[in-house]
Amino acid sequence: MGRGFLIAAPNSGSGKTTIARGLMALFNLKGYRVQPFKCGPDYIDTKFHAAVCGRASINLDTFMATPEHVRDLYDRYGKDADVCVVEGMMGLFDGYDRDRGSSAEIARVLDLPVVLVVDAKSAAYSMAALISGFLIFRKDVRICGVIFNRVGSARHFAMLQQVCDDLGVQCYGYLPKKAELEQGSRYLGLDFSEKPESKILVELLEEHVQWQRLMELTSKARSMGKPVCTMPCREGKPIQRTLIARNDESFSFIYQENIDRLENVTFFDPERDVPCLDDVALLYLPGGYPEKHLGALEKAEETRRAIREYAERGGRIIAECGGMMYLCEKIVTDEGEFPMCGVLPYSITARRQDRKLSLGYRRFTLDGKECRGHEFHYTQFLGEVPKSAAQVYNAKGEPVPTPVIRYKNVMASYTHLYLVNS
Repeated sequence: MGRGFLIAAPNSGSGKTTIARGLMALFNLKGYRVQPFKCGPDYIDTKFHAAVCGRASINLDTFMATPEHVRDLYDRYGKDADVCVVEGMMGLFDGYDRDRGSSAEIARVLDLPVVLVVDAKSAAYSMAALISGFLIFRKDVRICGVIFNRVGSARHFAMLQQVCDDLGVQCYGYLPKKAELEQGSRYLGLDFSEKPESKILVELLEEHVQWQRLMELTSKARSMGKPVCTMPCREGKPIQRTLIARNDESFSFIYQENIDRLENVTFFDPERDVPCLDDVALLYLPGGYPEKHLGALEKAEETRRAIREYAERGGRIIAECGGMMYLCEKIVTDEGEFPMCGVLPYSITARRQDRKLSLGYRRFTLDGKECRGHEFHYTQFLGEVPKSAAQVYNAKGEPVPTPVIRYKNVMASYTHLYLVNS
């Protein structure tokens, strides 16, 4: 089991993603095997983690999975790592219901020390009130130290160091305020052209953060016991292929644990490959940004035809968000209308005037099984919303209008599913 700690912050925008990513890159540069994790359902930061560390980043989420499963994930994926770096989400105690599902809950479940990233821009000793509140709020969360972000000068940092000295909490250093480190605007939160780490970030962290002390603070994590398999075994049955659509952008949002739990997985790129579906038991079309590659998807007519024929003859398909959009009749943008697979008799609008944010955890019961996942999109159905095969609820049990579409053996929705529980 690898050693680890959790990077958290008082609120979103404090710089925890930048510092977590930079520390992963720095540890990797120093020759350590780094296993990245991400709290919550985010499938964007995990892509940056994987690019930095050279291994898949794993989501840890106590709404989509049980605490036992979260411990199993940390144990299994971190067992051969020198250090496990867990990036938190939002503020430390921000969850779907008070602190339920928060980074703090993940820290408690895994008994991990927490390093708090604090944005110190335009503040000095007032940071004492903020940090002391986090230190005393929950005694079952071990905040072991602080890293300050956006520090203006060495003199500014000296004042912040006094804060930590007076509170009796370790200060691991700081990241100076640099225009080069400010992230630009990104489409739905992600610019795939961005380099996931930068030389200047790593150099600044090596110079101003006591990264060796961070390695020292992480004691060997306790063994979580025997891994818990939460998916049904299929002993004695022939293994058939699971075919997953994947490329850098159009079909890219998928939880690594989903891939690892499925059988005999192969991949194809719907923009370039015509898949052979004869021996496929499951065709998985995950989310992404197909609306940014409609020309290429429209041009790949043979691929769309093969998928449509597979669905019509009863092939099993799971289509999530962008994958569901791809199965529809067409996607409409400000540039025009683009035909898609035509499996589902609906149209999707990605026009600027129709953009509307739908965001949050989702759960529903289908065929006697509870499905859980997360929804995040701006596109909408054009015209009447399809009738849902199941009532969908948010994390607090309130009904939401997101439809679940059933057609033959196709299940499609805007929800990115965590298949371990499906």
